[in-house]
Amino acid sequence: MFINIVSLIREIKMEEALYKRIIIIFLLLFKAHFALIANNYTIQDIMSAPFPTGLTLSPSGKRVAWVFSENGVRNIWIAEAPRFKGKAITNNNQDIGQDLSSLIFLPKEDKLIFVRGSSPNRKGEIPNPTSLSNWPKQEICLLDIRKNKIYVLDEGSSPSLSPNGKILSYLKKGQVWCLEINNQKEGRKEFQIRGSASSLRWSSDSKKLAFVSIEAIIAFIGVYNFNDKKITYLSPSLEKDTSPVWSKDNNRIAYIKTPNEKNILPFEERREGLPWSIHIANSSTGEAKEIWKAKEGMGSVFRSVSAKNQIFWTADDHIIFPYEKEGFTQLYSVKTTGQDEKLLTPGSFEVQFVSMSQNDIDIYFSSNQNDIDRQHIWMTNSQMTNPDQLTSGLGVEWSPTADKNGNLFVLASSYNLPAHPYKVNKNGTLNSLAPKAIPKSFPKNILRKPEQIVFESSNGIKIHNQLFLPTNYDENKNYPALIYFHGGSRRQMLLGFHHRGYYHNAFAMNQFLADQGYIVLSVNYRSGIGYGMKFREAINYGANGASEYQDVVAAGNYLSSRRDVDKRRIGLWGGSYGGYLTAMGLAKNSDMFAAGVDIHGAHDWNIIIKNFRPSYNPLAKPDFAQRAFESSPMNFIKSWKSPVLLIHGDDDRNVPFSESVDLAEELRKHNVYFEQLVFPDEVHGFLLHENWVKAFQATDDFFKRMLK
Repeated sequence: MFINIVSLIREIKMEEALYKRIIIIFLLLFKAHFALIANNYTIQDIMSAPFPTGLTLSPSGKRVAWVFSENGVRNIWIAEAPRFKGKAITNNNQDIGQDLSSLIFLPKEDKLIFVRGSSPNRKGEIPNPTSLSNWPKQEICLLDIRKNKIYVLDEGSSPSLSPNGKILSYLKKGQVWCLEINNQKEGRKEFQIRGSASSLRWSSDSKKLAFVSIEAIIAFIGVYNFNDKKITYLSPSLEKDTSPVWSKDNNRIAYIKTPNEKNILPFEERREGLPWSIHIANSSTGEAKEIWKAKEGMGSVFRSVSAKNQIFWTADDHIIFPYEKEGFTQLYSVKTTGQDEKLLTPGSFEVQFVSMSQNDIDIYFSSNQNDIDRQHIWMTNSQMTNPDQLTSGLGVEWSPTADKNGNLFVLASSYNLPAHPYKVNKNGTLNSLAPKAIPKSFPKNILRKPEQIVFESSNGIKIHNQLFLPTNYDENKNYPALIYFHGGSRRQMLLGFHHRGYYHNAFAMNQFLADQGYIVLSVNYRSGIGYGMKFREAINYGANGASEYQDVVAAGNYLSSRRDVDKRRIGLWGGSYGGYLTAMGLAKNSDMFAAGVDIHGAHDWNIIIKNFRPSYNPLAKPDFAQRAFESSPMNFIKSWKSPVLLIHGDDDRNVPFSESVDLAEELRKHNVYFEQLVFPDEVHGFLLHENWVKAFQATDDFFKRMLK
């Protein structure tokens, strides 16, 4: 019996130990479960929401159309009055890497013109990221909304429909072609010009077509008369004439005239130049006169906005235009009879997206007024002295388009909601045009609100940043950190999902990396936009001295000074210009930056400049060429020690693929560890969604191995 009691005690103790183990395992599983709840999304999840482009109103304002790209599958959507709840009207189900763009409603609003396919390179090659044996084409298509049927009209781009809806003009191999919408005849080359045509603009009576003829160093504006088949050039000169816009009576055309300056190169500061001007010409005789001219100094160099046309001719006979007179991109108006300009948007902020209402009076625009790292929608006209603010809050709004009655539609986002189309209510709130389009997999309830961080760099320049803290952030921990640099460099990252698809993806990736346990700093370095002309045209930036690199070091110092950052584990990543700064950081300061991901980065300014300006000859500008090379990562290859991941598509039309090939060769020679990911037939801004996912997965994996 004693033995049985001892055995029983042993069994009880064993059961207690087993129970303890079970409880420990349960607690660990419970903890892991909630850890997963806090970190339960993938790169695919945060990139699963459809990205909208091409928001377009019908002539009556009763229909609005846009393109949704969902996981790379591009479809056209339409929302109709009065409820404006959108639905897809095309049924594409594969990502073929071909854009849909240039949406135009026909007058009856039962048909829609659009372009399928991406733009060609200088050789005329359309991007083919899926490596199809039958090379893709860029085609102008007609969508019959009622029949849900698509007709291919012709190869071409830049369609422009006559106001009466009968004739479609478009560009094909640099020439102007036309076709009649209501018959089955093929398109015809309407006329031949020596230059390359662009900017097709119809008169409201559908009898004339204005266009820009671009030659090597000049640009003329021509007016084609469909009655006598003749072209009248508007006061042709030795300057560049662009951005034609018709008067309401069809008798006059306003346009921008820019003096030619042959010694101007990209990627160096340009704070002033020969002043540009606005002219008005008689569309029949071609006789023109100057009605306004920029002053010398500040604003003498034309600064464009995101708009279908850079100047607007209002129904009350004013020209509204962008101008940097005060050092910021603002809107001004001038009477067509010519007077001093009137500032419509006073203040130290930047206007970016601009459109004119269908009433031809009101101008809608986005700006960062009173909210410098976001954008909201405002309205003005030639009679107003201060614009009306129409949206506000923690979101970002852009691409305003309004009908005759003031009904306003926009694209918008926030830090936890992706870009999306909305109708703006009178009180400034937003109604979704496609409330069911955002998939449940998108982690909107998990995303972190980035902090606005401003630090001082060299010369007292203030640098704006977005700081993403990890999920379940603990200020007493030491985290690895990452610094992100945007491309461009004429860009501005915002405190929400970006209006450009490329940076919409980058914002998503920064959120994901923070969720993976990194402190992420997104840096708006000097030479970007949003903070005025002097910031954008930073002294000695880019190829002229790389002064923006001082902001890279300042960002590294900022993170190193934080108690929650392990300064031995700071990495860099970015694409294009951001790849350039990543490479610069690793080449010059491997002591500060432990690893980097360089996505199609620039590594030798002389190569990059020649790609954008084929006439550039470094031998003809030896001093500048030397300075450009000294501003390049290749110049510092001997001090490069930190590992890097190189990502590039071999059909890149912005940064030559050779930039990564040549860098890889030098890294091998200097025994620097690198990895590579190459996408055959892919362009600069990846057209295939899966390539974005692969690039970001490789980035995530690389940093986990190098920094954790």
